[in-house]
Amino acid sequence: MQKSLSLLVVAALTLSACNSWRDSRANPSNWFGSSQPAPVETAPVDEAYALVPKQREGIGLFDRPEEEDTSVPIAKIDELRIDATPTGAIVYASGTAQRQGAFNARLVPVESEENQKNGVMEFTFRVNYPKAQTAQGTERSRMVSDAINVSRQELEGIRLVRVVGQQNALESRRR
Repeated sequence: MQKSLSLLVVAALTLSACNSWRDSRANPSNWFGSSQPAPVETAPVDEAYALVPKQREGIGLFDRPEEEDTSVPIAKIDELRIDATPTGAIVYASGTAQRQGAFNARLVPVESEENQKNGVMEFTFRVNYPKAQTAQGTERSRMVSDAINVSRQELEGIRLVRVVGQQNALESRRR
């Protein structure tokens, strides 16, 4: 043990005394030079999404054409409720469809400059109906509801939330 320890100390002292190690190619700290400034290539302004792959239409094996929107506004809006959450609000709406079988209910935002100027957030309550004719049925059997989460950033400056249907619209003002 004493021989190996003394041999190790002698080897370390010999190596540290060797001044040429610092400039040697065997020294890993010399493998790359020091950093230097380099010119930066700037991307054109219109290529803001350069890393997002471009969509190619109809090229993939399983690609389908986009379906046209066949939804229509719901017949009547029955309820509009806005529930506050820690991250914003939930806009809840329920309505009565014209006939049974309404599906794919959704609140679709309506964007217009007039609404933005007046602090109005407007949604159209849209549903799809089956292609085959269905019975009208009772009012309770035609009830449909949907909700959408709205962030605090989207609610900034909003004074009125409106949900529009085919026959009526409901509004809720901010207190």
